[in-house]
Amino acid sequence: MENINGELVDLYVPRKCAATGRLIEAKDHASVQIAVADVDENGKIIPGKTTNIPIAGSIRHQGESDDSLNRICQEKGTYIKVQRIKSLQAPVP
Repeated sequence: MENINGELVDLYVPRKCAATGRLIEAKDHASVQIAVADVDENGKIIPGKTTNIPIAGSIRHQGESDDSLNRICQEKGTYIKVQRIKSLQAPVP
């Protein structure tokens, strides 16, 4: 909640899961908030600029956090598809 001057006066401001849109409760100790660095068109990090992505513990428990993080980054335009690098090891017969 904000006061007349527009300052936050609440002790706790809940976060919202970026994958599900649900509120992350204060007792959800499995939740994480990942800060993804913003980059310019040349792929260099912009100092001091990050995009925060909160993920609820229920998504992590289901094993869907990696897929959700990739999808969210693609939607926000912070994800560039990376090609797989062939392994340098010899193939196993």
